[in-house]
Amino acid sequence: MEFSVKSGSPEKQRSACIVVGVFEPRRLSGTAEQLDEISEGYISNLLRKGDLEGKSGQMLLLHHVPNILSERVLLVGCGKERELDERQYRQIITKTINTLNETGSMEAVCFLSELHVKGRDIYWKVRQAVEAAQDGLYSFDSLKTRKAEARRPLRKIIFNVPTRRELPIGERAVAHALAISEGITTCKNVANMPPNICNPAYLAEQAKILENDYDNVTTTIVGEKEMEELGMGSYLAVGRGSVNESLMSIIKYDGAADDSKPLVLVGKGLTFDSGGISLKPGLGMDEMKYDMGGAAGVLGAMHALAELQLPINVIGVLAGCENMPSSNAYRPGDILTTMSGQTVEVLNTDAEGRLVLCDALTYVERFNPDAVIDVATLTGACVVALGAHATGLLSSHNPLAHELLNASEQSGDRAWRLPLWDDYQDQLDSPFADFTNLGGKEAGTITAACFLSKFTKKYNWAHLDIAGTAWRGGKNKGSTGRPVSMLTQFLLNRAGQEQGE
Repeated sequence: MEFSVKSGSPEKQRSACIVVGVFEPRRLSGTAEQLDEISEGYISNLLRKGDLEGKSGQMLLLHHVPNILSERVLLVGCGKERELDERQYRQIITKTINTLNETGSMEAVCFLSELHVKGRDIYWKVRQAVEAAQDGLYSFDSLKTRKAEARRPLRKIIFNVPTRRELPIGERAVAHALAISEGITTCKNVANMPPNICNPAYLAEQAKILENDYDNVTTTIVGEKEMEELGMGSYLAVGRGSVNESLMSIIKYDGAADDSKPLVLVGKGLTFDSGGISLKPGLGMDEMKYDMGGAAGVLGAMHALAELQLPINVIGVLAGCENMPSSNAYRPGDILTTMSGQTVEVLNTDAEGRLVLCDALTYVERFNPDAVIDVATLTGACVVALGAHATGLLSSHNPLAHELLNASEQSGDRAWRLPLWDDYQDQLDSPFADFTNLGGKEAGTITAACFLSKFTKKYNWAHLDIAGTAWRGGKNKGSTGRPVSMLTQFLLNRAGQEQGE
């Protein structure tokens, strides 16, 4: 799909389709009014007859509108003008793109980017429109023998900006959105792969692809032999029951001077989580291939970063592992020695993500990081607390937490901060080891982060629990590509390029 921006009057557009908005009750947007005047009331006459009310998501495709150069005009219901918010805007764009894709229009000029969304500028509206369009057109069919193809798919869409002065802003928005969308697609493609293909070695291969594609990206793979030498007993224990070797992929992006401290992103990469000896129920276990959503998100963010070529140093860590039951698997009751030297009593082998992450978080100390953010589908408790709408955010460093919350609001990839008080640490007490890997039924998301916090004392750290946001279940199950957009926005902000200034 090709995206661009332009500034022009609707009556001068010679295109397969012009897209304009209509508000409730049958009230034309400014651009639609212009078309109505040129067509001598053709559009308003149709609305008076009841063809379109203007409710959000309603669509009416018109052919051969009098005095209009374009072949078609698509009227899009936008709801009540004063109530148009960010969520509704994205929904309208998504439905518009899907409708255009079914009309046979191979290109379109879209004036919806001129709609007023409270508190949002043209950069945000164009970027969100491109991201929503790419998201709506995504499909994972690489393993299907029969692929559905659109009759005449939409190939080009042009978003109109009000004045020529805003063209550079719109162009930056398109460039940012395309880079982020590439990262989201990478995240989705890897996460949607079945576990018989996507194992820790596959994650390492994807990391190597980034190294091959970008000159300032280098990748190092840490295998089990080196993990043993480093004393990563916790990480190794989790993968012991699998025939697939645990592999930690280190992706280094150099965009700034060597003495500039790097930001580090650590992604949980459980390519399949059976629960181990504490076996999960069979129903829905197929979705445990998404337990590497954190690693997929970090890989996607690193891809977007490399596309944007931001002037910062970033290191992405994909903590690849597989949690399986076998005669060699680790057990409830085992006591593990982590890379940090701290010991952990295993109460449940299905609380394995934190056991992999804790050693990865100790490993990254060697990079003298400016900040570390780990990303993980860590707890079902986060799904209970926040559902599928918000990522759980916990941090020991207030400024870093505020940066991430700000990035989540800017990107529309929302997060919500939960407390990380010392009061919760007692739930991890163990009579036999330094602490346990499970804090009980209460506040499960918080106690999981409390566990991780024990390994992050030497740097500024934040934890993103994406258990509810990384994928959607049910009939239309699949990766959502989150939190690539939030992470990339965070990196844009750190690079001083919030809007490409």
